[in-house]
Amino acid sequence: GTARGDPLSLPAASGLAEMGAHWIHGPSPGNPVFRLASGYGLLGPEAAREENQQVEAGGHPPMPSVTYGSSGKVLDPKAVREARDLFYALLASTRAFQGSKEPPWPSVGQYVRAEIARTVPTMAGGQEDARQLQLAVLAACLKLECCISGTHSMDLVGLEPFGEYVSLPGLDCTFPGGYSSLAERLLSDLPEGTVLFNKAVRTIQWQGSFREEGDDARVFPVRVECEDGDVFLADHVIITVPLGFLKERHQEFFQPPLPERKAQAIRNLGFGTNNKIFLEFEEPFWEPEQQLLEVVWEDESPLEEPSADLEANWFRKLIGFVVLQPPEQHGHVLCGFIAGKESEHMETLSDAEVLSAMTHVLRTMTGNPKLPAPRSVLRSRWHSAPYTRGSYSYVAVGSSGDDIDVLAQPLPEDPRDPRPLQLLFAGEATHRTFYSTTHGALLSGWREAERLNQLFQAPEAA
Repeated sequence: GTARGDPLSLPAASGLAEMGAHWIHGPSPGNPVFRLASGYGLLGPEAAREENQQVEAGGHPPMPSVTYGSSGKVLDPKAVREARDLFYALLASTRAFQGSKEPPWPSVGQYVRAEIARTVPTMAGGQEDARQLQLAVLAACLKLECCISGTHSMDLVGLEPFGEYVSLPGLDCTFPGGYSSLAERLLSDLPEGTVLFNKAVRTIQWQGSFREEGDDARVFPVRVECEDGDVFLADHVIITVPLGFLKERHQEFFQPPLPERKAQAIRNLGFGTNNKIFLEFEEPFWEPEQQLLEVVWEDESPLEEPSADLEANWFRKLIGFVVLQPPEQHGHVLCGFIAGKESEHMETLSDAEVLSAMTHVLRTMTGNPKLPAPRSVLRSRWHSAPYTRGSYSYVAVGSSGDDIDVLAQPLPEDPRDPRPLQLLFAGEATHRTFYSTTHGALLSGWREAERLNQLFQAPEAA
């Protein structure tokens, strides 16, 4: 719905918080989400600018940022930049191992840490405190990478396939009216009542012969049964549930169970949690131009094991906060990001406990013990959500891009089966180069729709 019936004015989404997808990553012509959003006029004037479409951010938004240290001071931007440049150079060098028969390490994390151990002692002019700061910033970079990969640790992310992921050019942007404004536009093109909400599916039976009651003429291979007992018969069903749900439930969800090859791909691929913590403040303590407040624990190093005490230290995994823009629309709101086991622990805490931990972090970082606490907290809980069980996929150690392709393969496996394409699979975890993104999810859906189009257009077998 647009405000006041004027098709050009964007709805004032006051206090809008994206619990799920946040950015259009790489808003440029190669990104179908960007093309749709532009076509529907859902983006602000900034986002559509030519020069914004040419920025090569490499999946890391170059926002105006300030980095706070746990000593309560803003860290020297030059030192932070040097450490970060080293980290991104190391990350970029992982591409060299794509297709390599013998990568030096199984995981991105182990490779990066080995390289840090090799290079950092010689850097920072041999000064111990400069070196410690560098290591602390590198530890923070690894945590940010965990959020981007949706994993607990970069030690779980496979080194050899890591370079297959493709990031598109363009300066990441958001939807002024919220990401849902795009889904609403797409929905509005469908006939009323096409999409049923709150209709959880209990099982998908396939390879069967199911008849509508009172209609013996037509036999269907697929029967979808909902939790509320409703049943839908079909020739084809496209499954777009998150990989986390498949990992937990594929055994009972499909009858007969999925072939072993596909079950193995589901087990092999990684799926982890990245959550958001929104904090709303009476007054901002940050400067108006700051878009990203990063936090660095100055006693940490990627070369040492972090404390395993989740209870006491979960909040150290937080990478910092994005400032929601513009404040006229959102109020004074920070959005924190946290991934992994710590993020899953956070889901079990009360709002008061989360708010208290966040207040502690901000007072520590700003060095202001009297910093007013946020007046409210709101957070995502993607791990607890029964139909997601996490956020998005990554290619884990022991897995490869081939697993993504196997997950995407329709069933039955035999292309000559007289009842083809009973089960089709889409969703971010089925896109080999754009996994973990909304544009990957969208393209995978189009891919499966096209598969059915091709089937329906095929000349009847003589």
